[in-house]
Amino acid sequence: MGLSSALASAMSGLRANQAALSIVSSNVANSQTPGYVVQTPNQIEVTTGDFGSTAMTTGVSRELDSYVLNQLRTETGGSGYADQMANILKQLQSVYGTPGNSGTLETALNKFTTALQALSTSAGASSAQTVALGAAQALAQQLNVTTKGIQSLRSNVEQDLGTSAQQANASMQQIADINTKLQGLSANDPSAATLMDQRDQAINTLSKYVDVRVTTDGSNQANIYTTTGIQLVGAGLASQFTFASAGALSATSLYDMDPAKSGVGALNIRLPNGSQVDVVANNVVSSGQIAADLKLRDQTLVQAQNQIDQLAATMSSALSDKTTAGSTVSGPPAGFDMDLAGAAPGNTVNITYTDTTTNTQRQVTLVNVTDPAALPLQNATNANPMRIGVNFSGGMGAIASALNTALSGSHLSFSAAPSPATATTLRVTDDNTGLAKVNSSSISKTISSLTSGNPQLAVFTDGGQALYTGAITASGSQMTGLAGRIAVNTQLVSDPTRLSVYNTSPVTPAGDTTRSDYLYSQLTNAVFSYSPTTGLGSANQPFTGSVSNYLQQFLSIQGNAATQATQLQQGQSVVVSTLQAKFNSTSSVNLDSEMSNLIQLQNAYAANAHVMSVVQSMMNTLIQAQV
Repeated sequence: MGLSSALASAMSGLRANQAALSIVSSNVANSQTPGYVVQTPNQIEVTTGDFGSTAMTTGVSRELDSYVLNQLRTETGGSGYADQMANILKQLQSVYGTPGNSGTLETALNKFTTALQALSTSAGASSAQTVALGAAQALAQQLNVTTKGIQSLRSNVEQDLGTSAQQANASMQQIADINTKLQGLSANDPSAATLMDQRDQAINTLSKYVDVRVTTDGSNQANIYTTTGIQLVGAGLASQFTFASAGALSATSLYDMDPAKSGVGALNIRLPNGSQVDVVANNVVSSGQIAADLKLRDQTLVQAQNQIDQLAATMSSALSDKTTAGSTVSGPPAGFDMDLAGAAPGNTVNITYTDTTTNTQRQVTLVNVTDPAALPLQNATNANPMRIGVNFSGGMGAIASALNTALSGSHLSFSAAPSPATATTLRVTDDNTGLAKVNSSSISKTISSLTSGNPQLAVFTDGGQALYTGAITASGSQMTGLAGRIAVNTQLVSDPTRLSVYNTSPVTPAGDTTRSDYLYSQLTNAVFSYSPTTGLGSANQPFTGSVSNYLQQFLSIQGNAATQATQLQQGQSVVVSTLQAKFNSTSSVNLDSEMSNLIQLQNAYAANAHVMSVVQSMMNTLIQAQV
């Protein structure tokens, strides 16, 4: 039995060596194959007889660090996100142009203000009027071009969403198909190892587009979820992104949870159970290229458009709107009267009061909204000023009633001003409780006539003829997309003298610089408040500054955002490279190590063969002795 046992052990050793040699050969052959994970043989000891044992190869093991692999996938998603953000924000900087160069908003605004200053210096000379008109047109055109650039980037992102969704779908389906092939196979099966290599590579590809969390069950099935818990792949089943592109986008193409109101492509995911989920509304993805595309399309680039729309709107209103302080009402109760006659849709009444309980100064802006479907206006929490929409032509009684209801906790009181005030005069006072004090009020109205007798001038219009008044309707605000539509007033183009002549009866005297002085001052010195939707300030502390200050501020913010995105991209690249190197150190084929294994196998094979030779010789000797 001893010799037989020894022979069996030697033969099992040869078979084990052959299996190991085959695995080494496979490792060497696939040393350059993407996604190949180095394999090692699984050998177990099997007892035979009273003495000794044999070696049995039960399959292969894939040498990988699961923890590092999961980290790598997480950071790959972060890298996909950072790459797309940095790429698009870098292109956005190209749209804005290099500060100080020609063809930028800053240069165009500076040239316009300089032309207005020169118009005053030259006492309204016709040549200076022509130059100022040309500068205004160049500024409007630059706003138009900037809008086109921003919306072109949004359209590109919209297209990339469709491409990325298709790529993600292909990866998810591939993973599901491999799951099916792996059913019934042991994890140690050599054919299973090849399939798992392919599956891991598909998961790695998927992680570029969406964030993934991978679990593997006892039947060797990979279950993949987003970090929000949405299942992407199950046992033989895959979710699928569906994307209905909206094509080329415009400033008014905005996302809405209601598909009927949304102006952008709808990205949904159909789950293995057949249900469908809105990816945006449910925050399905938080990383990867798809998440970056969604943020760029629906937030980052929308905010960029808001910034230049606010610039166009503020600039237009600054030149055309006349602000008149309310008439003082002696108390008690004390307050102000405001004549609403002639206010256009979007024109405003601004009220400042003090909450004496907390000694806090608050602001209320009453907006003339003639479309009832647009009401009520939405305000952020603790918004200051708070915007209240009301139809100024609805009669003072109705207006006062609506405002008293909307501002019931403010301790302000609204009413129709008594005679001899006109029927269009609204009164605001404290409610005589001592809990509020009305500090000031004013009303801003858009001056439409070029020769109204006022220095205000509608230099810029919405499309050439329509006045910009800030109107709000159910379809949105007039401000949205204004930068793409803004143009110089066609009446002014026909008669540039109106840059200086503001009255015809009597005619503005030659050399009078009242209007040009006013226009210049409004663009350079006047201080305005800007919406927090621009990314500047907050709801309770809006950013305030001149038109020039505002332009410089948001350009600086955009430049910083682009720089930070590039830095994040570079940082993510380093992290991914480091993790990839760490993963490769254990999972990739090391040819030096394989050659060392090959020498060991050669020696072991030779030793087992020698054992067999010795056993054979001893058996022959034993047989001869028995003859």
